[in-house]
Amino acid sequence: MSTSARPMSNKARHDKVSATPEARALLDEIIADHGPVLFHQSGGCCDGSSPMCYPRGDFIVGDQDVLLGHIGDTPVFISASQFEAWKHTDLIIDVVPGRGGMFSLDNGREKRFLTRSRVCAAPVRE
Repeated sequence: MSTSARPMSNKARHDKVSATPEARALLDEIIADHGPVLFHQSGGCCDGSSPMCYPRGDFIVGDQDVLLGHIGDTPVFISASQFEAWKHTDLIIDVVPGRGGMFSLDNGREKRFLTRSRVCAAPVRE
């Protein structure tokens, strides 16, 4: 059971995230080791702007977090302020060589998740 502040099903879903095959493979490894997880797009503090991967029961999703979508069954969240800045951007979770964020489950695997982006067309206002 998730310790989220609100159930994930109550969050707005935006379908603004996808993953490369390499990211899906690493995610599958992590889920096999740790069970269900979630991503939260870091705001750039200690670990830069990395997608952080946490066990679902260990991360409290805040009232101001926005559900970007899912990678398989794995939800991906971002803070509301970051979402406002990136709302016209599709995020792509990828994998590169290196160490993951200090508290992220990709740490210690010699590869880490990385967020790439693709700008989308903004809606036309009339």
